[in-house]
Amino acid sequence: MDWDRYKSKKQWAGDLKPSMKRRRVGHDYQSRCIYMITLVVNERRSLLGSLTGNGETTPAIVEPSPLGQAVIQSLINLPKFYPQIAIWTFQLMPDHLHFIVFVKERIPVHLGKVINGFKVGCNRAYKELVKGDTPGLWEDGYNDLILDRDGQLQRMKAYIHDNPRRLAIKRNHADLFQVQRNIKVGKYTFAALGNVFLLDAPCLLQVQCSRKLTPLQINATVQRFLSLAQNGAVLISPSISPGEKAVMKAAFEHGFPVVVLQENGFAPLAKPGGRRFDACAQGRLLMLAPWEHHNDRRVIKRNQCLDLNEMARVICLKSGQ
Repeated sequence: MDWDRYKSKKQWAGDLKPSMKRRRVGHDYQSRCIYMITLVVNERRSLLGSLTGNGETTPAIVEPSPLGQAVIQSLINLPKFYPQIAIWTFQLMPDHLHFIVFVKERIPVHLGKVINGFKVGCNRAYKELVKGDTPGLWEDGYNDLILDRDGQLQRMKAYIHDNPRRLAIKRNHADLFQVQRNIKVGKYTFAALGNVFLLDAPCLLQVQCSRKLTPLQINATVQRFLSLAQNGAVLISPSISPGEKAVMKAAFEHGFPVVVLQENGFAPLAKPGGRRFDACAQGRLLMLAPWEHHNDRRVIKRNQCLDLNEMARVICLKSGQ
């Protein structure tokens, strides 16, 4: 997903709002394609519904408010205005909406026009329900993810439908899902997401492996570190070399607690994705970032690799290892 602003390209409609132009560069948003769309309520107000269930012992479900019901109905009706599209699935959340739209054949306008028309309809329903002069329901623009890679559609469907459970888990374990800043260890300062008490573990053990290790050596290293983790060691690494990645992945998959150092920092509303989400809720994951968050993809530099490994060493020294 490319969030860079697309500038001065002739194939874009000139009357599109700037907020509609943060899209994948060069992509034709009128052509046949599948998208996951996310719209967020202004100021993240929980206007669309309420969450019931805790996601652990009882199922988590979002009960739509009257406004949420109107939003759902507007979404269901969208193909009546644009028969070239189909809404495959959606998930209403208290403060946002996810849906997957399939452009079956070329639409006469940019996808942004379709989404904007939907938002106008929602705003109309919003104003009728509140009976007063209100700002728009949605934040400007929308987020889109183009689902054009193998397995991506099924993963996003699963992600969308898992949203209520994830929200309930976050509320149940709010301290584990809140970005904490200015975590100091020695001379270093980190932003953290996850169980910061892992830093107080009696045995923190750095995982650092040479890039020259053979597959057989990597396997032996994995087994050695798994044995140490079995005996209570908390493994810490930036997972840079193939050996480090193999060790940390194996420890994670075996359910052992791990501390991960990473180059990219955390946005204010950052949350772990995939299986890291549940590991975070279980208190067996801590992610540390010494640098600021950035949206663009970057190749980690050699000096950053050296710095991250040194940070892991210092953190382990703090625990007396």
